[in-house]
Amino acid sequence: MRKGSKCCTVLFMFALMIALLTACGKQETQTGSIYYVYYLNKAETKVVTQEYEAIHKKEETQALIDELLDRLQTVPESIEEREPINTAITLLDYQFTDGQLILNFDENYRMMPPTTEVLVRAAMVRTMTQIEGVQFVSITVRSEPLTDMLGNVVGAMTADMFIDNAGNEINAYEKVRLHLYFANADGTKLVPVTRDVVYNSNISLEKLVIEETIKGPTEEEVKLYDVYPVISPETKLVTVTVKDGISYVNFDNTFLTQTYNVTSDVTLYAFANALVELSNVNKMQISINGETDIMYRESTSLTTVFERNLEIVDS
Repeated sequence: MRKGSKCCTVLFMFALMIALLTACGKQETQTGSIYYVYYLNKAETKVVTQEYEAIHKKEETQALIDELLDRLQTVPESIEEREPINTAITLLDYQFTDGQLILNFDENYRMMPPTTEVLVRAAMVRTMTQIEGVQFVSITVRSEPLTDMLGNVVGAMTADMFIDNAGNEINAYEKVRLHLYFANADGTKLVPVTRDVVYNSNISLEKLVIEETIKGPTEEEVKLYDVYPVISPETKLVTVTVKDGISYVNFDNTFLTQTYNVTSDVTLYAFANALVELSNVNKMQISINGETDIMYRESTSLTTVFERNLEIVDS
């Protein structure tokens, strides 16, 4: 064989090996899942998302944690966005045990403006809780629990604590403590539950209270208070308005379908009592697709204007 032919053969085999290695790399990438990585916009007024195809499989929890944490520290391609964990703060280490991911930062974390810090926190929590097995995210500063402006420990967070009403965007955030009511074990009484929620300030508190009640108790609340849902989580809130101290709540037909063993009063006053906790609400009236001439579970007319009922609250 001539020298030139041998050289060409070697080059061909080398190129073939490179092609095969590249193909293998692409195939491995395609076995990963799609995640949404949350970034801040440059003005630090909202959180935006980018799709990201992970290299590791969803079963590789530890590797995925490392991978997505790396993405949260990587400068995004868009000049209109910035990474949540930037050079101003340092992630010292993390721990992952029993479904809880604890992110430990240096003291510079406390130096962030409050609005920026909430957005950074939202971006990290919403990104990391997409990983199968990561149920909660907690933040510490030099191993000390993170506290808010009032000195309260922020504690473990879930994605649904950061409520938004704008699809892919999370705008100006506020934190509120809601006083909600859920059913007791036999469905005949209400049990008060206090829930801290970080929410989009474009949402009215009346809407927030109703949607959080529909959502039902969290796993932690079930364990702490032995409480249960009062209405199907499939129930849709159509509209809610407040006029002269009366909150007019308009549900879809799903409200009439009771899937839990609770009395009609438990369901109705779960909403009424929680709404009356708000400073601008004294009473509540419910309608179904705008209609009030309806009997709820053949026992209560929805023409009724409901006031606070403390007798139904389990003391």
